[in-house]
Amino acid sequence: MRIMTFNCNGIRAAARKGFFDWLPESNADIICLQETKAQIDQLTDPVFRPEGYDCYYYDAEKKGYSGTAMFCRQQPDKVCKGLGFDIADTEGRYIQADFDGLSVVSLYLPSGSSGDERQARKMQFLDFFGEHLRKLKRKKREFIICADWNICHKEIDLKNWKANQKNSGFLPEERAWLDMVYDELGYVDAFRVVNQEAEQYSWWSNRGQARAKNVGWRLDYHVVTPGLRSKIRSAEIFTGENFSDHAPVILEYAL
Repeated sequence: MRIMTFNCNGIRAAARKGFFDWLPESNADIICLQETKAQIDQLTDPVFRPEGYDCYYYDAEKKGYSGTAMFCRQQPDKVCKGLGFDIADTEGRYIQADFDGLSVVSLYLPSGSSGDERQARKMQFLDFFGEHLRKLKRKKREFIICADWNICHKEIDLKNWKANQKNSGFLPEERAWLDMVYDELGYVDAFRVVNQEAEQYSWWSNRGQARAKNVGWRLDYHVVTPGLRSKIRSAEIFTGENFSDHAPVILEYAL
């Protein structure tokens, strides 16, 4: 099973840049999108319902903002939208597809880079979502949480780590939260199970030719329950085309 996570930074913009033309080449069974930035009534073009997939969108209340989506080759048994938490649900940040013994999630964590108020909101989200992850661990099923986490975990995960230690996305308290997710709760950064190389980035600033110079951040992760560790077969970040300021991250699982 091939599963993709991709912050498309506007699904209509990504479509104009050729994302849906390329999508069949990815051979993905499940596609998790974040930051769709569109309402469902703005997505009437058939391109937004790719052939061979059941498509599910979860929009933010605010137009042109946030939002998540999932495309699934196999029809899920159940699709859940929202967390019962205002920040998540009014901004369309969480959608979950349940299959037999497996749930796949598309999640878009808030960014805190625009100021103290947004950072406080991000930390509030992390507190809530940490408890949600605890609850998921008690369920008798495996989880693959595909997300733009808006956090780099280790120094290896961003080019200029020294200069960014006081910036949102690499703050000590954010990294400590990921430590808790991995070390205390036992979740696994699936990408790093099969790829420990440096300079593996999934987001680049639009300034200073950051993408051309590969001055990036790895913000987009598959975080999985420990029972899936042995099922991870390969991981790739597709950088052959530029559909967004993020790149698709595709993992293959023996499920």
